[in-house]
Amino acid sequence: MSFLHRLLHAGVILVALVAASVASFAQSPDEAFKRFAAGTYSDTARAVELLVASANPRAALVVEALNDGRLLAGAGGVVVKTPEGGFVDAATGAALAALPAEVKPVRLNNAVRRAVQAALGGLGLLDPDPERRLAAAEAVFKSRDAGLLPIVESAIAKETDARARAALRQAQAAILIARPDVQPLDRLAAIEVLRDRGDQDALATLRALPPDATPALREAQAKAIAGIEGRLKLWAVAQNLWYGLSLGSVLLLAAIGLAITFGVMGVINMAHGEMVMLGAYTTFVVQELIRTHAPWLFDWSLAIALPAAFIVAGAVGIAIERGVIRFLYGRPLETLLATWGISLILQQAVRTAFGPTNREVGAPSFMSGAFELGGLAITYNRLWIIVFAALVFAALLAILKLTPMGLQMRAVTQNRRMASAMGIRTGRIDALTFGLGSGVAGLAGVALSQIDNVSPNLGQSYIIDSFMVVVFGGVGNLWGTLVGAMTLGVANKLLEPYAGAVLGKIALLVCIILFIQKRPRGLFALKGRAVEA
Repeated sequence: MSFLHRLLHAGVILVALVAASVASFAQSPDEAFKRFAAGTYSDTARAVELLVASANPRAALVVEALNDGRLLAGAGGVVVKTPEGGFVDAATGAALAALPAEVKPVRLNNAVRRAVQAALGGLGLLDPDPERRLAAAEAVFKSRDAGLLPIVESAIAKETDARARAALRQAQAAILIARPDVQPLDRLAAIEVLRDRGDQDALATLRALPPDATPALREAQAKAIAGIEGRLKLWAVAQNLWYGLSLGSVLLLAAIGLAITFGVMGVINMAHGEMVMLGAYTTFVVQELIRTHAPWLFDWSLAIALPAAFIVAGAVGIAIERGVIRFLYGRPLETLLATWGISLILQQAVRTAFGPTNREVGAPSFMSGAFELGGLAITYNRLWIIVFAALVFAALLAILKLTPMGLQMRAVTQNRRMASAMGIRTGRIDALTFGLGSGVAGLAGVALSQIDNVSPNLGQSYIIDSFMVVVFGGVGNLWGTLVGAMTLGVANKLLEPYAGAVLGKIALLVCIILFIQKRPRGLFALKGRAVEA
């Protein structure tokens, strides 16, 4: 009888505890609203916890209002200010004709904000939208709020979306690994989940393992951290390779026009960077006109700016060749000084017309944002610049190989006197070549306006690198320019993490100088009687 008596007594206690917890559960929304009215930070944080635990249908609305600064409380009750400017009672949802006199905005501090973010994550776990559930699971993962563990476990049992379920399991693992009362096997499973996630957040969470963990858990933690760090290093190298390809595409766009003029005419054009700058400012002017007169065309602004920038930069290039450079052929030092002076004139002209400050050039919708590819973060503007650089390179190859003008340009490059004797008007080819190279630099300016500051000094940032690419790849050779740009871009980005940006560039310059000592004509030297003489 004593055993049955004890069993009955335990059952009565259990029923009483359940009844008390149910009563507390039912009263928690009212208690939450009373704590909001109390006005202290600790009461506000506790009120948020009670709302989440209550499963009140209006909990999400109230917590979102608190997060946005639209929750007011006081002796007059708790009121939510709607985004439209109206007022509703937080407890009942009834619309209010006017704001009660004795309410004021509920204040937040950092602790309350953390509680609010965790609450939003917990409330979003049961949202019908899988994307919102996924975002909520990420919020719980970062907050590691142990109070949300029952909600997370309930959400895992109901979840049908694979991505959201994986995120929920990661949130569960982040909570379990930091709790002191978790069984070792559960912690071991949590470590495996975090190891599979494999990012910086997982690494930080793994390091939160309590000091009382067993040696087996410590060993599993060390292996997981080592595996994640090794994987992150590989992804970091891949990310730097991507940055290198992106930088190489920018250098290709900036240098390819210089490779044409340098190869055909032998002119050291120090004003080439200003052609890039003119292309960028042409993009700015086109966008300003579209914003003012046809804002619905903004997504087409770059497509409109491309031919405009080519024409503007090409026309300025032809004017420079016809007005100055044609009188200085065969005098490289005078040509260098003259084009340097022209670059200063163009910079000052743009500074006078547009001012010395940077100008904003917007990005069309299809070039905004980024996406994740494994551990790589790829921005759309850089991706489009790589595609654009490839298209420009292919177009120039087609012009040089498939058009009469390209044939004449190649003839003048290889043997100017023989080309002139065959009836080719070398002066006309020089002007058209200079215009083509300058026009391509203008196209580069359109692309660079999406990733760099549009200012009068824009071109000066790329002129030295452009000459390095041209000399390294081989003067006048487009394939050499491509290889040189990509090689220098990738090498620069791979050296930066170890030597820094400045020392990395100095090291590259030294390597190029040593390379030119061995191969003065670059990687791909042009062939021809005049060239080889």
